[in-house]
Amino acid sequence: MNKEEQLLRIEKDKIIERQLRFQQLLISISTTYINSDLSDIDDLIHKSLKQIGEFVESDRSYVFSYDFVNNTTSNTYEWCSDGIEPEINNLQNIPIDYITHWLEAHKKGEAFYVEDVSLLPEDGEFGLRAILEPQGIKSLITIPKIKNDELIGFVGFDSVKKINKYNDNEQDILFVYANMLVNVIQRKEQEEKIKVQEEKKEQLLKDLSLQNEQLNEYAHVVSHDLKAPLINIHTLVGWFMDDNKSKIDEKEFYPLEQVIFNVEKMDNLIKGILDYSTIDKLEAQDTLINFNTMINEVTETLLIPENTSIKIQNNLPSISGNTWRFKQIFQNLIQNAIKYSDKANNTIEIGCIEKDDKYEFFVKDNGIGIKSDYFDKIFKVFTKLESTGSSSGIGLSIVKKIVNFYNGEIWLESEEGKGTTFYFTLLKN
Repeated sequence: MNKEEQLLRIEKDKIIERQLRFQQLLISISTTYINSDLSDIDDLIHKSLKQIGEFVESDRSYVFSYDFVNNTTSNTYEWCSDGIEPEINNLQNIPIDYITHWLEAHKKGEAFYVEDVSLLPEDGEFGLRAILEPQGIKSLITIPKIKNDELIGFVGFDSVKKINKYNDNEQDILFVYANMLVNVIQRKEQEEKIKVQEEKKEQLLKDLSLQNEQLNEYAHVVSHDLKAPLINIHTLVGWFMDDNKSKIDEKEFYPLEQVIFNVEKMDNLIKGILDYSTIDKLEAQDTLINFNTMINEVTETLLIPENTSIKIQNNLPSISGNTWRFKQIFQNLIQNAIKYSDKANNTIEIGCIEKDDKYEFFVKDNGIGIKSDYFDKIFKVFTKLESTGSSSGIGLSIVKKIVNFYNGEIWLESEEGKGTTFYFTLLKN
């Protein structure tokens, strides 16, 4: 190998070694971007502009954004080496008509590269040379920033102290850096959007919580105010009926009996609203509750017809929770089963199956059953299968709300004329 070949090989090795270091720098910057939480994206971009600028021996590196609505471009980030005057404040809202040369290249997805500004033609006071020379620029390269196939700006490198050359491989690496900037800025934009959405969600939850609190307070106040006159009406009508049994015909008592019936219906409705609004407001401390003992206490308080039998599995679990809430579940399900019983011998079965992480309870009856069309509707507030009777239509809504409060699920299976089984789950403690 002669001396000339040796020099060529050395030069080639230098170029390869430089490209490898350039790639390593890019990997380092990329790693920083990936591992950063982007809380201070400005510092990250400034630091990377400095690192790339120093490596390619430019004196000024920068980022511009295009505004195609107003046909302007603005300098958003800039790094300058020692002794180089910043231009960022002078390069805001620049008409893109001043940079048509590199805009055309950028729209094609190409870099705009001027190796020697002094060789540019004299094209008037608004020409490219007239813009670059006052900034002391000797060489310039700008790389388009493209987001989702849309041109959004460019990354540029100015050489002021000397003419700078960029080979094809270096230009390719600068394109990678431009894409990295787009990705990190896009990631930051997404994080900011998510943050705004989270803040809106948090505010919405606060507003809903306040509204729920106000509604609950309103329900308590209104319910209390309604109960007093209802009690008075019930008492006065009852006294009148007792005092006049011997004076008024039995048929004439019917309208008064209807008054009593509707007063009781309204009283049940008010109680249901109060119970429903109280479910998630109880502050009593949870205790370990034996479900066999608790359900027996519930059945002792209910009016159970003589032709109705209740069978309770004798090994029900003990679960930590609020006694009132759990009693409400079984009280409403048992009352519902009694109400819709139509057999000579009605049976209600209560049991539980242990699953991996939860207990699956059931309340089964042999009553009239429920049409499948009503399976979803019956858990809604004020929904009743029939309009007769003094039921409030809130019982099953209360059950569902309590089950959901304990992160459980509730559903039913039913066949008309044969009966209904309600299932619900409670997580193991």
